[in-house]
Amino acid sequence: MRCLSSLHVYKRLFVSMWLDTNCKGINYLKGNKLWGGRFVGDTDPIMEKFNASISYDQRMWDADIRGSKAYVKALEKAKLVTKEEMNAILQGMDQIKDEWSKGVFAIRPGDEDIHTANERRLKELIGEPAGKLHTGRSRNDQVVTDMRLWLRDAITTLKGNALQLISTMVDRAAVEIDVLFPGYTHMQRAQPIRWSHWILSHVVTLSRDVERLEETSKRVNVLPLGSGAIAGTPFDIDREFLRQELAFDDISINSMDATGQRDFVAEFLFWASLCLTHLSKMAEDLLLYSTKEFSFVSLSDAYSTGSSLMPQKKNADSLELIRSKAGRVFGRCAGFLMTMKGLPSTYNKDLQEDKEAMFDCYDTIQAVLQVTTGVLSTLKINQSVMEAALSPDMLATDLAYFLVRKGMPFREAHSASGKAVFLAETKNVPLNQLTVQELGTVSPLFDSDVSSVWDYRRSVEQYSAPGGTAKSSVTAQIEHLRAWLQKHSQ
Repeated sequence: MRCLSSLHVYKRLFVSMWLDTNCKGINYLKGNKLWGGRFVGDTDPIMEKFNASISYDQRMWDADIRGSKAYVKALEKAKLVTKEEMNAILQGMDQIKDEWSKGVFAIRPGDEDIHTANERRLKELIGEPAGKLHTGRSRNDQVVTDMRLWLRDAITTLKGNALQLISTMVDRAAVEIDVLFPGYTHMQRAQPIRWSHWILSHVVTLSRDVERLEETSKRVNVLPLGSGAIAGTPFDIDREFLRQELAFDDISINSMDATGQRDFVAEFLFWASLCLTHLSKMAEDLLLYSTKEFSFVSLSDAYSTGSSLMPQKKNADSLELIRSKAGRVFGRCAGFLMTMKGLPSTYNKDLQEDKEAMFDCYDTIQAVLQVTTGVLSTLKINQSVMEAALSPDMLATDLAYFLVRKGMPFREAHSASGKAVFLAETKNVPLNQLTVQELGTVSPLFDSDVSSVWDYRRSVEQYSAPGGTAKSSVTAQIEHLRAWLQKHSQ
């Protein structure tokens, strides 16, 4: 009991000292909380900090001001504020915007979130009319409106970043279309392909990411403002007017759903996770290709680092970080889904976790898209090394096709080609060094014209069907993707 009593004394002493140090802020705070009327005591300072989100949600200041300016116009339209009061609030909000823009807005003790901070400052600027701004509005519908406005803008930025990366890669594919190198499956040499074909394989994947982001944007761009805390608004708030004023595509259907769900955040986090999966895979390929063992590509010094011990090292840290950021975003996505999965209906304070996850994933993927664009635009390829890495065994499929063209069923031709590979390995010679007589022991259909098989460019050119690696097919892919870029850049 003595220990508990001592702890209580120390806690009271700590709180007393904290209040003395911050008396000005706390005195203001008592009358400043948007929810303070029911409470008579002071909030524990530790709880005050634990509860606050201003340290990170302040980045939504512009969205919060836009939402408030639209809302006060709706209040005036509903005759809940006078025209003079509306103008005073609008002018006050413009001044607050100017302070945020110039970086001089002063956050005070008691500003637990961006909404409280802006409304507190508004009251300082215009006095009592500021108290009417929150009429019929809850922080529940206010915060989710801010988030949707912020994320809508963020998606526009990310789409631009992704399109820039795609454009860079398509341009590179067009310039380097004649470069051949080994294609791999199971990390084993498979068939000769064009380097541009590899580039475009990742472009097509990223194009789907852009399309998914556009679909996500449609579901983000739904107006929740006017839903109140849970039941809607009892006032004649024109939500269609708010929708038009804030440029939303639609209005939320159900007030409980509007304030309590964060599907749009989860969808964005999943989108970021999937997009970074794709970028991580591309980074992994490039990391391998940049090793001394491959030496297919060289990274610019601008996207490499060195070793603190080994002077010769040139580390592809940009690619390794791109690969690692995928895990960071996956964690944010999984963590937020775990937060949501056990919540009861409507708003719960757990949802305060949504913003840090959303902001962090945005910051991460924006950086990754920009760095990847830098890496791809400055990358140097070693064409001679790429083409020297092609080997005759990669033409074993072509050897089978040679027999198919002479009438042999593919399964038999596949088996015959496999026997030829085994024969070459037994004799310890490259596949193309087997004589016609030696190949004849595998199949009598092999004749002197089999020499036409051992041509890598001829091999690549036979894959001329749409989507293939022949020059005509790759050119068609480039033209298709340039048209796609033009359409999605509008």
